[in-house]
Amino acid sequence: MTDTVSDLEMRRKKLLFRGSHRGTKENDILMGRFMDKHLATLTAEQLDRFEILINEVPDADFFKWATGKEAAPAQYDTDVLRMIRDLSNA
Repeated sequence: MTDTVSDLEMRRKKLLFRGSHRGTKENDILMGRFMDKHLATLTAEQLDRFEILINEVPDADFFKWATGKEAAPAQYDTDVLRMIRDLSNA
């Protein structure tokens, strides 16, 4: 196993924990579904975008954007948010 792979796996583990402890049950569920389906296959760049959602976006805004109740600002309207939104609308 290369350093790059182990670094990505370590990041995924940290994001799994942080994504599962958002503060609201609704967001924990949305993040949990997304992580169950996609976390293991996200690229390093997608992990960056996911981490930004976890670290920068308040829970209330995240929920509105993830459920499609409001449009996200362009800087947050990424492929990762669209993947989360697709799962929340499934």
